[in-house]
Amino acid sequence: MAYDEPLAERVQDALAGHSALTERKMFGGIAFMVGGNMACGVVNDDLMIRLDPEEAERALAEEHVRPMDFTGRPMKGFAFVSPGGTDSDEALAGWVELAADHAASLPAK
Repeated sequence: MAYDEPLAERVQDALAGHSALTERKMFGGIAFMVGGNMACGVVNDDLMIRLDPEEAERALAEEHVRPMDFTGRPMKGFAFVSPGGTDSDEALAGWVELAADHAASLPAK
């Protein structure tokens, strides 16, 4: 599986304070789960985020964010953040926290 391992390590660091954190290989990359729910991940050199659908719509208006569309159809509540949107640790932490908060709000699996 090809994914940006340094980015994955930065995501792990940003999630260090969350309990019930697990990792799983999926979508051709690595996904980070909070309470058994996917929060975010790394696919190729993009950060993949899962947000509340309304929050995801707002995120798509941000620079460097695009719909997640593996199959040619965008997945509701999911988005990719390109490397330009995760170049600083502060920017990365902001996206990761949004995704982790959403995952933590869902019933644990």
